[in-house]
Amino acid sequence: MSGGEPKVGGHSRLWAVGACLAIGLAGLAWSGCGGGGDTTGEAQESIEQGLEEAKQEVEKGAEKAEEGVEKGVQEAEKGLEGAKGKTKEGFEKGKEEAEKGLEEGKAEAEKGIEKGKKEAEKGFEEAGGGY
Repeated sequence: MSGGEPKVGGHSRLWAVGACLAIGLAGLAWSGCGGGGDTTGEAQESIEQGLEEAKQEVEKGAEKAEEGVEKGVQEAEKGLEGAKGKTKEGFEKGKEEAEKGLEEGKAEAEKGIEKGKKEAEKGFEEAGGGY
């Protein structure tokens, strides 16, 4: 994965950050800081709103992490497809080269056999052979 993509372990960290944020917001609302004249009902509402916002942020982070993992899987699959294609191409090219070499070797062998026959016949004639 590239540097900009989230890692798989980031999902659990996002939940932890969200939980800490929710606890902090709950503590602020409970102590009455920043609210001035909050009543218990308003404090409860503030806590619930803070928890909901934290939950939404954690869900967004989890979605982004999941998208990053999916993108990584897709890129890995593309890489495998490309490697598979190149391997097949290489195999086909190697097969063609081997067949070409086999044909050339066969032709050379036939030339050698013909030359050997001629040499043998010549030697046989020189030796005075014949029936």
